Amino acid sequence: MAENTLENINIDGENLWKEEHITDLKVGNIRKLTPIKLDGTEDEARQASYSATTNIMTPGGALPISGEIDAANLAEAVEKFPEAISAAVKKLQEDMIKMQQEQASQIVTPDQLRGGNDIII
Repeated sequence: MAENTLENINIDGENLWKEEHITDLKVGNIRKLTPIKLDGTEDEARQASYSATTNIMTPGGALPISGEIDAANLAEAVEKFPEAISAAVKKLQEDMIKMQQEQASQIVTPDQLRGGNDIII
């Protein structure tokens, strides 16, 4: 695979997508990515994808949450929006628990207690 450098930046004309944002102006957004051909027409050989985005309030402020929606059309994406957000929140919670466990299992060296180098053993 060739690397994109400043001298060789190319858009993949075989993998183009049109992005649309749909919102209810209350709860969140649905992003729809529609595959298109080089001439701008819809590419019927590929399926559109949907994702959900919302914000949840935390003591530290608004936290953006997003997740993929397994849907064949916009109506289905709207119906499955809560499920996608719930799954994203659950994954975030699991990731936070894992991170807390990793932090708790770290060995703290005397240098770290004195504010020295952040070396984790």
